Amino acid sequence: MTDGVQNGAEEGGTVPVATGHEVIQSCLRTLDSSPGVYRMLNAKSEVLYVGKARNLKARVSNYARPSGHSGRIARMISETASMMFLTTRTEMEALLLEQNLIKQLKPRYNVLLRDDKSFPNILIGKDHAFPQIKKHRGKRSEKGSYFGPFASAGAVNRTLNQLQKVFLLRNCSDAMFESRTRPCLLFQIKRCSAPCVGRVTAEQYAAQVSDAERFLEGKSTEVQAQLASQMAEASEAMEFERAAALRDRIRALTQVQSAQGINPRGVAEADVIALHLEGGQACVQVFFIRANQSWGNRDFYPRTGSGAEESEILEAFVTQFYDDKDPPRLILLSHPVENEDLVTAALTERAGRKVEIAVPQRGEKAELVENAARNAKESLARQMAEGAAQSKLLIGLAEAFDLDAPPRRIEVYDNAHIQGADAVGGMIVAGPDGFNKAQYRKFNIKGAAGKAGDDFGMMKEVLTRRFERLLKEDPERKTEAWPDLLLIDGGAGQVSAVGEILAELGVEDIPYIGVAKGIDRDAGKEEFHRPGEPPFALQRNDPVLYFVQRLRDEAHRWANGAHRAKRAKAVSATPLDDVPGVGAARKRALLAHFGSAKAVSRAGIADLMAVDGISEAMAQTIHDFFHDR
Repeated sequence: MTDGVQNGAEEGGTVPVATGHEVIQSCLRTLDSSPGVYRMLNAKSEVLYVGKARNLKARVSNYARPSGHSGRIARMISETASMMFLTTRTEMEALLLEQNLIKQLKPRYNVLLRDDKSFPNILIGKDHAFPQIKKHRGKRSEKGSYFGPFASAGAVNRTLNQLQKVFLLRNCSDAMFESRTRPCLLFQIKRCSAPCVGRVTAEQYAAQVSDAERFLEGKSTEVQAQLASQMAEASEAMEFERAAALRDRIRALTQVQSAQGINPRGVAEADVIALHLEGGQACVQVFFIRANQSWGNRDFYPRTGSGAEESEILEAFVTQFYDDKDPPRLILLSHPVENEDLVTAALTERAGRKVEIAVPQRGEKAELVENAARNAKESLARQMAEGAAQSKLLIGLAEAFDLDAPPRRIEVYDNAHIQGADAVGGMIVAGPDGFNKAQYRKFNIKGAAGKAGDDFGMMKEVLTRRFERLLKEDPERKTEAWPDLLLIDGGAGQVSAVGEILAELGVEDIPYIGVAKGIDRDAGKEEFHRPGEPPFALQRNDPVLYFVQRLRDEAHRWANGAHRAKRAKAVSATPLDDVPGVGAARKRALLAHFGSAKAVSRAGIADLMAVDGISEAMAQTIHDFFHDR
């Protein structure tokens, strides 16, 4: 039990046969007015809904009424067979616990944010005399200045590309920086000032870093004025080459400013969040504004909990969205949220500073929200159109392969290796919403089949690991993690291997189909293999064939990408990777000092201690590692 949740949590009796408001009424006898979290369960003990309450007894008594509910709440009450309760000290603790339980349990009637990836930032390092500028995602553990979040990796890459044109900062790794003896191509195309070979002094480079930071802080006008002044001074001093270089940087800066899109003057830092709800489906559009600049937008399609209203959807979205992200100082919303004071207090506590939530009605802020709402409406229309087309394809797939119903989760498997080296298995997932990239998985082949180049054996290993984990984590198949259809890249041999594995594991109710290239391995002549049946083909112009080809090609792309990444890592690997206590920083220092891993292996303890960050104990460890071997 986490701190803040009382151990004396009350439970609303055993699971009765009856369901509905009478069951909920019987729970009121054991409740008091404490804040807390409640769970509504059906006859199978599946969680239908998780909610929070400032006063548990008052909230639950509302559900105990036989009438006066919306259609969604009435359906939920009619399915409720039991309830569980956890009391907390404060309503804020109840809010945080509620969102954790929603993410963990994914109840049917709750609003759920399905895409919860982290957002990239720009990092200017501070642990080097000539700082590197790069994209950063995840925990802010590196020393440096962070700017973000950006809506996507593409937005970061575009901004980095523009910043390199203007400020000429390096993006190479420290190891590459230390090994350079002449400028790289980026210097030739005027994207870097080549500090690696002394083409710029530390003071000059520090000034460029300072200019870049000021620009990312929204002080672009000051930077442009300073560059213009320097250009005039260079021209007067007849330093025409330097003046021309500064002119090019000013032009690049002007292009950056014109490409920034919507740059609000009166909003320095905010997230603009707008919701459009139509036909039971929702789209939430989020625009990121930092330093008076728009740093991109992202659309989300939360599950609406079988018909929740705008205020409930937005409250759930905001609390789940900022569960692992620092909120900005201002959040602009298209609709009011339920319990605005509570949400504001929770975000303020998370950020460690004041956070304001507003629903603007006029002025520039209202225009920003209106623009986000328009984007949300257009995105939802596209999503619904694509979803309708996807539904037709899934229906056609079910008809073509004699499935009982259109599949909601398709898993496609493929392997990639070069004569058994760096073998990797890949799994992609598709369904009514298209490719579900958050569910993609990679499998490093560990068994002998990988080294032997045995495709059948590799497929057996991948499927065994996949379904053993499913059986362990969800044996009763309560979640959406179980597939409705397996597509295997291969023919009769792969299909036979899959059948053996599923039979051994006792999973014999999931259909599986092999997709093999036909005559001359020509796309369009694919043959489909099913257990116990002869191969068959689809018409060349059948949309279902194109759909299966897309699925197969995506699995091929995913597996090949994983294989290339593994191969590249193996190429750059050194014996230092296996030395206990030697991480990336010590590895860089050792290679920079000795020049190669082989030279490190031959070094004495005194020589090793001469490297920055290598203590006597660590030197002894490194020496023993190589000499004991």
